[in-house]
Amino acid sequence: MGTLIKGGTVVTAVDTYCADVLVEGESISAIGRSLPAERHAIVDASDAYVFPGGIDPHTHLDMPFGGTVTADDFETGTRGAAMGGTTTIVDFALHTRGKSLLEAVETWHEKASGKACIDYAFHLTIADGRDETMAEIPKMIDEQGVNSFKVFMAYKHVLYVDDETIFKTLQRCRDAGGLVQVHAENGDVIEVITKQALAQGKTEPKWHALTRPVECEGEATHRAIRLAEIAGAPLYVVHVSSAMAADAISDGRKRGLPIYGETCPQYLVCDFSDYERPNFEGAKYVLSPPIREKWNQSVLLHKLKNMELQSFGSDHCSFNLCGQKDLGKSDFSKIPNGAPTIEDRLAILYEVGVNGGVFGLNAFVALGSTNPAKLFGLFPRKGTIAVGSDADVVVWDPAVRRTISAKAHHMNVDNNVFEGMTVKGRPRYVFSRGRMVADGDAFVGSKGAGKHMKSARFYPVQL
Repeated sequence: MGTLIKGGTVVTAVDTYCADVLVEGESISAIGRSLPAERHAIVDASDAYVFPGGIDPHTHLDMPFGGTVTADDFETGTRGAAMGGTTTIVDFALHTRGKSLLEAVETWHEKASGKACIDYAFHLTIADGRDETMAEIPKMIDEQGVNSFKVFMAYKHVLYVDDETIFKTLQRCRDAGGLVQVHAENGDVIEVITKQALAQGKTEPKWHALTRPVECEGEATHRAIRLAEIAGAPLYVVHVSSAMAADAISDGRKRGLPIYGETCPQYLVCDFSDYERPNFEGAKYVLSPPIREKWNQSVLLHKLKNMELQSFGSDHCSFNLCGQKDLGKSDFSKIPNGAPTIEDRLAILYEVGVNGGVFGLNAFVALGSTNPAKLFGLFPRKGTIAVGSDADVVVWDPAVRRTISAKAHHMNVDNNVFEGMTVKGRPRYVFSRGRMVADGDAFVGSKGAGKHMKSARFYPVQL
């Protein structure tokens, strides 16, 4: 017996049509009108859209940072993701300077195995440019199924690497079939400005943003693109927060370069004024790059509409306001950077994009599922509704309204940067490889049911 998702409107990145979807085992076995219902469990998709499960290309679960560890591990983080319509995440395994890349991957397998409620893949960070590190990159791609490698231009003395390491990583990935990701902020300049601000007694959360000016992101994005151009390598710029950085990506693409950009929900609905909230509440918005002036939001939205930014990640990195964020109560530089966004990623994209009249349903699916699947070697197993693809399916009710609140979310964290925002549209049901994991407000999945997905080699794609 299978499951027949009946009476919905199927939406992929390229098509919209009325059809039933039959799920047998872990895969989609048939798509058609009026499919016979005998022997199958019926799921009502009337007055709803049938989307492929969301692919979140940017998460940080069970990650050490700033003297603490993220509040969400692979169980609670993937539970929240499932409730929001995401059925696959790609998490960052952190390489440690002087150690092997394989050790980082193995450590993250231990974190995820037996805990993840939905499927997961891995990116790898690069902490140093040693010959041994560079030599491991092809092995990670061919043997471990990791096709993407992240370098940090920020977080001096912690995650930061220099231009030599970035360039060597670009060259190695170019030859091996990997995609380099970059956190683009000028870490050297930020280090200087931060020290100067603290010396002047400027300690409030807003100084996190004021010491990471938009020019630091714009300069670093431009520099990373030029390094990729010299290397002849593709590049993916993570969590683009500003028009300045987005314009640099657009300029590179106009020159025919394989440059891809990602933005996140916090940059579409939060703005600099949130840092000035009273009673240390501004600390919720301490993440990097920081939240910008409000006018950047419309620019980022239209870059998504035009596919000048091709991917929409959460950058989920959750810390409790009480007991974690307050480590920086008297020093903004000690506030752990990050926000809990994995559960509301698709709802925010739908609200500001589709309900806001900026782009349509096909673009929503492309940005939130299909494009990340293609970029990170998971398509067509993931990221589409097609016969033979994994039965990662979201039945989305466009009429339901809800108010986002930390009291109601399923993440293991005491705050939400979207607190009080009303959104229209949410999952009615969510399936991960044929198993129902969300039924309205109820999580019905299982801890440990998620599987590791190996990513295929990266090939430049037209998006």
